[in-house]
Amino acid sequence: MDNEIIKYYSCWLQELFIDNGMNTGFAIALGTFLNVIIVAIVVTLLDIIARKIIVQTFKAFSVKTVTKFDDFLVLSNFPRYVAHFVPLSIVWLLTPTLFAEYPWLSEFMLMALNIYLIILCSLVLRSILRTSRNYLKGKERFKDKPLDSYIQILMIFVWGLCLFLIINQLTGYSVASLTTLGAASAVLLLIFKDTILGFVASIQVSVNDIVRIGDWITFSKFGADGYVTEINLATVRVQNFDNTYTTIPTYSLIADSFQNWRGMQESKGRRIKRAIFIKQSSIKFLSPEAIEEMKKIQLIKPYIEHREREVTKYNNNTEADKSLLVNGRNQTNLGVFRKYADAFLHENPAINKDMFLMVRHLAPTDKGIPVEIFCYSYDKTWENYEHIQADIFDHLLAAIPYFGLEIFELPTGNDFKSKNLTENLS
Repeated sequence: MDNEIIKYYSCWLQELFIDNGMNTGFAIALGTFLNVIIVAIVVTLLDIIARKIIVQTFKAFSVKTVTKFDDFLVLSNFPRYVAHFVPLSIVWLLTPTLFAEYPWLSEFMLMALNIYLIILCSLVLRSILRTSRNYLKGKERFKDKPLDSYIQILMIFVWGLCLFLIINQLTGYSVASLTTLGAASAVLLLIFKDTILGFVASIQVSVNDIVRIGDWITFSKFGADGYVTEINLATVRVQNFDNTYTTIPTYSLIADSFQNWRGMQESKGRRIKRAIFIKQSSIKFLSPEAIEEMKKIQLIKPYIEHREREVTKYNNNTEADKSLLVNGRNQTNLGVFRKYADAFLHENPAINKDMFLMVRHLAPTDKGIPVEIFCYSYDKTWENYEHIQADIFDHLLAAIPYFGLEIFELPTGNDFKSKNLTENLS
């Protein structure tokens, strides 16, 4: 019925121009042109009205609902895209009648409308995908998941399908044609090489759980040392501890080596592994007088007494000549200090005794003998961890002179000045 009214209106308009002395062909062309202008005005008004009604309806509905999904739909312009379907449908219905005198123009308009419909559907799908991403990011179980990568992968498929459908509208070739797909694949591989690599890397990162949002990673190649704040198809964004940001290609997480501290964060402790360098010339056997003096150190008094009984028993059985300390078995100041450090760590409430704990000395170097502390702190927070580590070594460094040991340290300018002054005085 509506088409009949429009057809009658078009004929009436053309006859009006002809009655006023116009050429028939010119009258038809002028009538068609006026129809286009009138339809454009009507469609624009309808688009504005429909958009306001639908958008306001969505907003009012989203305010009353408990879920936030519809709120994100409004923010992603979903109602605006939906509103465009109203004028599009009207133009689609009117086009065959308005351009009945020009079939080629009618076909062109329908093709343009089809392309616009394809693009509009893609925008609606993009809006839904963005809404889903923003909604899921608010869920606790999805906060550390690379949702941006998943959404971008889906968007690539959506825009790829959109591109194929548009090519089909313009050329008439079927998107299922092997020749068309082969040529399109070659072009896509050439243009989107980095995107495809990122796509593959995103899948591997997600499936193998290599990196999550919130993980602390160290990637020396790119100067990254901080927390992962975003993972998408092409890049991984890291906020460094100096509050700068580093962008890392997603593919690099598969191709290169980096350090992920998640294992430490999820474990029961954070490792402390540091050495104190002891001057080799300060290491010596302990005399009976020195042993009696060290028994005043309460933390290792039981150990020294137990060890003294063992040494004395062995020396008596072997009839060792103790006029020289080197004969038989003896305690050394370095050994007693090592036991003291071990006892001190076991008494420290900040150290997790259920995890590996050891005090050892490594092979001698040109800088002395390294006495290494290896243990785990309960607190894994960086600031607290550093405080715990500092307290341990502050105490041990201050305790070293009580064992007759010296810390190795390279000479400074003041040392050379003191030496020269002593030589001059002598």
